[in-house]
Amino acid sequence: MIGGEIPLIDASDFLAGKPGAAERTAAQVRFAFERVGFYYLAGHGVPQSLIDATYEAAARFHAQPIEAKLALKADDHNIGYVPIAAKAPANAVAQGLKASQNEAYFLRRERGADDPDVLSNRRFHAMNKWPAELPRFRETVLAYMATLEALCKRLVPLYALALGLSATWFDRAYARPHLILRMSRYPAIDGDDASVASLVPHTDSGFMTLLPPNKVQGLSILLPDGRWIDAPYVEGAFVVNGGDILHRWTNERFLSTPHRVRNVSGQTRYAVPFFFDPNHDTVIECLPSCQSAERPAKYPPIKFGDYALWFAAQRYEHMQKVPAPDEAAIAPGERATARWK
Repeated sequence: MIGGEIPLIDASDFLAGKPGAAERTAAQVRFAFERVGFYYLAGHGVPQSLIDATYEAAARFHAQPIEAKLALKADDHNIGYVPIAAKAPANAVAQGLKASQNEAYFLRRERGADDPDVLSNRRFHAMNKWPAELPRFRETVLAYMATLEALCKRLVPLYALALGLSATWFDRAYARPHLILRMSRYPAIDGDDASVASLVPHTDSGFMTLLPPNKVQGLSILLPDGRWIDAPYVEGAFVVNGGDILHRWTNERFLSTPHRVRNVSGQTRYAVPFFFDPNHDTVIECLPSCQSAERPAKYPPIKFGDYALWFAAQRYEHMQKVPAPDEAAIAPGERATARWK
């Protein structure tokens, strides 16, 4: 238990296919999500050199002149560059906080101009926007995304086993998963000003988020008992959490835990969270192992793509003009907690 609160899970035996490792590791995943909603992942096999190169790529991107970054400004697919907000969005205002002090660059699955989803202008399935003057940036980032996609696809069966389902239960949803890489820059903030956060308290939208080890700390987690704890650096270990779709899919059995960033380190902090989600046609409805006569399903079915669109409109000002799905599909409890979004 890292910091006495967050489980450390070593997946090396599972990934090596050792007998009994899947069941043992799945039990640890179940414990983590029923108690905390976060865990540290060791034994994942991602080369440290690739992690270092990706951090270096994020720093190179954000070192560009603002004009170069704004040329890639995020669109209604939420692909591209998002500068530090000039005014606080609704989720910050609801918490009495100022705008988050970070800038970010978003990428999704790499697609060509002849991709059917690109040709049909399907929401969140557009082509990435790449900087023109950064040698080997694109190659490094795509290698990192491919490596994490492969790792996450291997981890998904653990989640199914942790929920008492067959290891292959989620295979269809993750045959071609939806991917997001966020490359963030957090300037140092004044630690004495409680109204300023590098990233205001929020929950993630999806199924699985992986944060590579970061020596510049700043992430903290809101435990179920109401205490904020810092997530310390653990050499070689990713910080992994679930999001609202995992919470909804499991009928709230697995936690979607609020977290925040406050960079009071005195130096610039970079982060490269990777978001791994089901394909957007996946219907999210209560899993059979998570409901009973005593615990009926709390949420109506919804396609993940519709949920992702609703979620983005809650968080990003440039997405608020995009038509949202019928709010009848969003449970009242989710609307009430949108402040975390």
